[in-house]
Amino acid sequence: MKSYIIKVFRVLVVFALSDFIFGSDGTGNSSAQTVQPKSAFQLQPLPYEQNALEPYISAKTMSFHYGKHHQAYVDNLNKLVAGIPMADQTLEKIAKETTGVADKIAIFNNAAQAWNHSFFWRSMKPDGGGKPAGRLLQLIEKSFGSYEKFRSDFTDAAVSQFGSGWVWLVQEEDSLRIVKTSNADTSIAHGKNVLLVCDVWEHAYYLDYQNRRKDFVVAFLDHLMNWDFAASQLK
Repeated sequence: MKSYIIKVFRVLVVFALSDFIFGSDGTGNSSAQTVQPKSAFQLQPLPYEQNALEPYISAKTMSFHYGKHHQAYVDNLNKLVAGIPMADQTLEKIAKETTGVADKIAIFNNAAQAWNHSFFWRSMKPDGGGKPAGRLLQLIEKSFGSYEKFRSDFTDAAVSQFGSGWVWLVQEEDSLRIVKTSNADTSIAHGKNVLLVCDVWEHAYYLDYQNRRKDFVVAFLDHLMNWDFAASQLK
């Protein structure tokens, strides 16, 4: 009996040493050697569930817009900055340093779009929209004359943006402005203090609104705009 126990013990020791030397998969690679290096940039979690903005933005649109378009910008940027100092910079810093630089267009496009989308998600919330309050409303009334005029101007800017782009509400000292940018261009690259942004690329609304961009923008203004987030960005 004693000799049998000793034999079993020896077998267990051999298996344990084999696992330690060759790895649990038997390939000779330890688990530490097979771990992939962490990417410089990660897709940030949404501040709400993908169906939280329905019926104004569907879960299907969010799954494509966030899960595929936004993810692709992050993945492409990681490939473009792998092994260079930009991998250690913030998206904002990369966008500011690469804007208008001919040989850095791809890096700018993907960094700016990754940042723009993250800011867009935070610019919305369930049961948002309508008229803000407090200092933000005072600044809107001072800058545009009334909330109704702001709403009209923002809608016009979004509808008239030719092709793909973004419509921003920005702060310039003690006043607010509506700014349009095309494609991946971002207001942060031009030194603006951004409060809110609306994405008017077709992939932001086409599954839900087809060619009715205005309907999407009106829904954004009346039901989704996150004024609490905008107020938190004020200087």
